[in-house]
Amino acid sequence: MPLYECVLIARSEVTQQQVDGIADHIAAQLEGEGGAVKKREYWGLRSLTYRIKKNRKGHYMLLGLDVAPASVTEMERQLRINEDVLRFLTVRVEEIEEAPSSILSRRSDERERGFRGPKPAGRFDSGRRRGFDDREEFRARPENDGPDDMLGHGEE
Repeated sequence: MPLYECVLIARSEVTQQQVDGIADHIAAQLEGEGGAVKKREYWGLRSLTYRIKKNRKGHYMLLGLDVAPASVTEMERQLRINEDVLRFLTVRVEEIEEAPSSILSRRSDERERGFRGPKPAGRFDSGRRRGFDDREEFRARPENDGPDDMLGHGEE
């Protein structure tokens, strides 16, 4: 049977479990027709490039399918009917890669590069360098500056 990859975008108001439920429904339908879901990746809640049906974000899901062309047509019809699915795209491929997709591998690279070390010494939070006039001065306390001085008992 031919191999396909299907990426679907679900509304941001639904939960990840509901998106998994949509994928489970698709898998059950395709397995009933003799097909199989070879790969399944949840890419997370991501920002859309432009608004789709008043949504600015969407849950992305990738499915690697090994099904007959008639089953793909029925799956696409079911996705069109589902109100939680904003968009989907099904593409025929030569093979389904077992390794994580480039989206997931890029996300793991970003996690590894997240901490870039401590801030360099001698800089403010804004990034402006400290100058000679910006240094903090520490002044010594006057000698008669104890707790009795605050009450007014220290002076005679």
